[in-house]
Amino acid sequence: MPPRQFDGRRLRAARRAKELSQKDVGAAVGVKAPAVSRWEDNQEFPKGEKLPALAKAVGEQLDDLFPNDGPADLQLLRCDAGLSITQAAEVIKASRVPVSNAEGGRRRLNDAYVQPLAQAYGVTEDELLAAQEVSFGLSPEGSTGPAAPRTVGEKINYLVEHVYVGQEAPSDEEIARLVNEHSGTAVTADEIVALRAGATTEASEAVRAGLAHAFQVPVRIFQDDSELGLDDRRLLDSVVFLSSISRGQILGLAARGNGEGLSFEMIAKINEVVGELRYKLPEAPDGT
Repeated sequence: MPPRQFDGRRLRAARRAKELSQKDVGAAVGVKAPAVSRWEDNQEFPKGEKLPALAKAVGEQLDDLFPNDGPADLQLLRCDAGLSITQAAEVIKASRVPVSNAEGGRRRLNDAYVQPLAQAYGVTEDELLAAQEVSFGLSPEGSTGPAAPRTVGEKINYLVEHVYVGQEAPSDEEIARLVNEHSGTAVTADEIVALRAGATTEASEAVRAGLAHAFQVPVRIFQDDSELGLDDRRLLDSVVFLSSISRGQILGLAARGNGEGLSFEMIAKINEVVGELRYKLPEAPDGT
């Protein structure tokens, strides 16, 4: 998810209330007027670290203009400090990797990075560490939610149970068929059941590649038995949601409705998911 909710219509209304031009707002955050126009039309989304400057430019409180639901994670702290991942990496005199890994729930920050980042983000070390736990899928109080999937079977279960929202998940027989078609193996439905039940955890590279094909996910998801990080879980949700749009499963709702097309809520959801993927892309040369 983007660190804060973004709705270009709210930005446009706030800008007009202050009688500012798109050029004025763009100059305040380091982009050209066309970028602001695309943001206001919800065609594109600003990087999270630009939101504080945007709120200030139009004279609004950050929490009012761009609300945040839920506890702060590391990405939110960084973005609220107005820092890109590259700038955060400069604070700790390292590459982008430690910051990116911690925000994505893959590897916690080295102890030596905690104090300088907390200072740069304008929070205490305890607040930074609490946000790190949130980035790893833990509640601020430290209680855990569902365990992150690790084994092949756990990852299959996660995909079947959590990703196929509004769709029929494939059966064990269908999974086996797709694996065999792709990899030339002879996996049976009973073997898929055994993996999912934890009766066996062994799977060849060919089977793992076939599973990635069956679920239309990156091969790295099944490549080893490392924990499926929060970043990968978010990416899976986004990819499957967007694939449902391409198959007409979302757009088809309009034909079964009252003829007025997609609701604002559905459009907002689509924009939210597209925006999430955009936040995972490298920064554009113009900083938008």
